[in-house]
Amino acid sequence: MTPPEAPEDGSNQPRVKPPAASVCAPETLIVLKKRSDFLKAARARRQGTASMMVQARKRALDEAPGIRVGFTCSKKVGNAVARNRAKRRLREAARAVLPVSGQVGWDYVLIGRADVTASRPFDALLDDLRYALRKVHGPRK
Repeated sequence: MTPPEAPEDGSNQPRVKPPAASVCAPETLIVLKKRSDFLKAARARRQGTASMMVQARKRALDEAPGIRVGFTCSKKVGNAVARNRAKRRLREAARAVLPVSGQVGWDYVLIGRADVTASRPFDALLDDLRYALRKVHGPRK
């Protein structure tokens, strides 16, 4: 019997994890956890797409560094399994898009939609987030 850290291909070389720096994006995302941060974002700009609602707020200069992001899904999305799946997909979309398209000094809250967030193709989910960010950061009327 091989030890648990042995690779599946049968070689005796242990698996090597890639260094954390190569996995992490250039701009680290900070996750929102306080209810007050979510409420501040809810009073700011918002943009709906087919698969999510994006709320965005420009923070004061002395408030916090970097890009901050929060995730939420109401019970309308489904049971706990469905909500968690939708939030996992939103987290991955945020990791892929926000370091490139997001702006430092902003808070973003991604809200999942019922039946759509969990089932929409991932490429379309990424496109929806990019579209929402363009609209939120675009010129205001």
